[in-house]
Amino acid sequence: MSMLTPPGMGGKYRITGNAYPRMRRPRRRRRIVLAALAAVVALGLAGWGTLQLIDVFGGGGKGGGHRTTAAGPTCEPRKVPAVVHAPLQPAQITVNVYNATPRAGLAKSTADELKKRGFAIGKVGNAPVTYDKKVPGAALLLGAADATKGAFPVLGTQLKGAVLKTDTRQTADVDFIIGTAFKSLAAPKDATAALTALAKPSPAPSGC
Repeated sequence: MSMLTPPGMGGKYRITGNAYPRMRRPRRRRRIVLAALAAVVALGLAGWGTLQLIDVFGGGGKGGGHRTTAAGPTCEPRKVPAVVHAPLQPAQITVNVYNATPRAGLAKSTADELKKRGFAIGKVGNAPVTYDKKVPGAALLLGAADATKGAFPVLGTQLKGAVLKTDTRQTADVDFIIGTAFKSLAAPKDATAALTALAKPSPAPSGC
């Protein structure tokens, strides 16, 4: 019997040889490594969450036009100075005054009033057959396509409710065709105020 065999044990329980049985070390090192990795991941997630909270409550940066809310990022419109284009002066606009109503003398009296307000007057008379007795509103302003951004806005300050229409003419003059519903031009003070407002447009909100 070997010296390593405990008393009372023999047969198949006999331990022979001169080496001690090797015992496996505990897996403590692996557990430490896994715990360290888990701690690093947790710290990373905590830091990312902190940055997100700072972005939410801090407005997403300096000077930005966006704000983050629970429903997602929103845009805060900012007013920016509009590009101001000086409107034409009345003296730069030649107006042809035509009467499309049955009332006699209306074209001349209207032309005289527009002249007093500084407009250059061209032709004065009855409306062409195309428009005679066919303008139901207060007036029809007729001119080239460029007039929509030049003469029409300025001349439109002299009368409310005028209808705008363009044609293929190559000249800068504008037709003021008096319609059936015409009563009179706008009061001089109202027309002056409208011209002043036209020269000072309000700032437009910017996009995101």
